[in-house]
Amino acid sequence: MFKFMFKKSSAVILASVISCFSIFYVTAGDSGSTSSVAKSPSSELSLNADFLKKKLKSALGLNVDDVLETALPGIALVVTDQGLFYASYDGEFFIQGKVYQVGDKVTDLADASLSKIRLEGISKFESDMIVYPAKNEKYVVTVFTDITCGYCRKLHNQMDEYNAKGITVRYLPYPRSGIYDRSGGLSQGFQDLRSIWCSENPNEALTKAKAGSSIAHRICDKKLEEEFNFARQIGINATPAIIFENGSMIPGYQDPEKLSKLLESM
Repeated sequence: MFKFMFKKSSAVILASVISCFSIFYVTAGDSGSTSSVAKSPSSELSLNADFLKKKLKSALGLNVDDVLETALPGIALVVTDQGLFYASYDGEFFIQGKVYQVGDKVTDLADASLSKIRLEGISKFESDMIVYPAKNEKYVVTVFTDITCGYCRKLHNQMDEYNAKGITVRYLPYPRSGIYDRSGGLSQGFQDLRSIWCSENPNEALTKAKAGSSIAHRICDKKLEEEFNFARQIGINATPAIIFENGSMIPGYQDPEKLSKLLESM
């Protein structure tokens, strides 16, 4: 049976700032000896995405969708069905958490690598978005939202202000409770969002739901589960999550004035 052995890595800490992280040494069988750590540094290896996918699948049971190079030598960003992780090129070390590069500004390595993936993924769901267009559009943001989220409601209540600043808001659903509940059935959060997206007038249904109105039950063929899984793959685990036209992302609520200034600076 495969096991994790937690290891502190001063080399990684010196190379970057890591927040709320865990580093695991990936090994098979008996973990009585750690002499394999002395193998040639993974920073001297070239990245073999297929090799890393197979190793992480075999050792950890992870389904890896993509493997991306990062600015940290010997460390790859791993995009999986369980979220984002990092791994050494040889697959011996597996990192859970955020990794930042410190230069003229602090940069989240995952965010820098994921911009293209976010834009490609979002383009697949454009027909399913609930859109609140600005009359004189200057910017477009895509927001993953949930009706149970207080800051999502606050953002939506200020929609006229966002639109007045030329910001078009496009919504995609993200049920914070997940797709399934503990009994294995569809969660209430998922069912509520599906009912809104399946409504005859989704814009009106979403506005009413965020104001606290009851939701008429609806079932239709929408990609909510696929959209939820995609959101997790690109690092979303809370709402609202705002994605910009260049593929960068900022988590959390931004008031209309702050968001407008942020967009102007890009």
